[in-house]
Amino acid sequence: MKNTALTETHRALGAKMVPFAGYNMPVSYEGVNVEHETVRKGVGVFDVSHMGEFLIEGPKALELIQKVSSNDASKLTLGKAQYSCLPNETGGIVDDLIIYRIKEETYLLVVNASNIEKDWEHISRYNESIGANLRNISNDYSLLAIQGPKAVEAMQSLTSVDLSEIKFYNFVVADFAGIDYVIISATGYTGSGGFEIYCKNNEVQQVWDKVLKAGADFGIKPIGLAARDTLRLEMGYCLYGNDIDETTSPLEAGLGWITKFTKDFVNAENLAKEKERGLERRLVGFELEDRGIPRQGYAIVDGQGKKIGSVTSGTMSPSLGKGIGLGYVPTLFSEIDGKIFVQIRKKAVPASIVKLPFYKSQ
Repeated sequence: MKNTALTETHRALGAKMVPFAGYNMPVSYEGVNVEHETVRKGVGVFDVSHMGEFLIEGPKALELIQKVSSNDASKLTLGKAQYSCLPNETGGIVDDLIIYRIKEETYLLVVNASNIEKDWEHISRYNESIGANLRNISNDYSLLAIQGPKAVEAMQSLTSVDLSEIKFYNFVVADFAGIDYVIISATGYTGSGGFEIYCKNNEVQQVWDKVLKAGADFGIKPIGLAARDTLRLEMGYCLYGNDIDETTSPLEAGLGWITKFTKDFVNAENLAKEKERGLERRLVGFELEDRGIPRQGYAIVDGQGKKIGSVTSGTMSPSLGKGIGLGYVPTLFSEIDGKIFVQIRKKAVPASIVKLPFYKSQ
């Protein structure tokens, strides 16, 4: 089991530690509901240093990224980030990721922890004929997510840049918490605003300590992975391994908006045909109409009790106080306000298809 540079710090804070994607990670400190509310209403800080980072550099960098990713990275200007995915050759997804354009010919790819080796092999295979300069820097860098509506105000004292000026999916390389060069990125996985901070492993303890000190007057708390999951699910954000994987098409998953057929990329031709034919199934968001908690793997059934799909992610929403979930159903059942049922033990609990996100900020 790998540790992040902050593992002992989390233990000292009383975190409940669990194995996650090969790492020892804090799942919770005070409890998921308290931590969830802290991020929705104030500010919290997550250690997500298990995520992977690849640098792609040189005159061939963009060519490689355009080949392996579904979104159009040629639209990226300096200081901008882009959500994208790596399609596989059989219609599914190798991983979803964020691409940062750091310099004219330097891009940073941030990938899921559980997929670091798989992604590296996949991208390297396509790079054999392209020849970009590719480096896996995952073991050298740490990542903190400072999330919540009070994040800008709470963190402003730590940097000379105006945090309120950094727009969503934009970033700066600047001073932060006494470190000269860190990436301050207005990205995150919670839907409540804030930043992600990339720094070296030997710098992250200083950054963590100063973040907690600067945020003390704003009620900042450390937040674990359990609340990260409930927060992202309330936004309808896909989680790799649950809602998307090697067998799910980006179009089925509602990721058509990051699938650009204006360029050639891995399996583009087949995905374009799939779009033309029309989708047989779609990933939908649903809310339970009765009490119950939908869990991953629970059957989704129609009015006659026939199985039509499965829950891919589900929870009791701390913000809404009701069971919510994502799952794939035949397109016929995917209309907003349509009715489905989730089989929870012996009971088929009625649910409504809803427009994402589940949670709308006030």
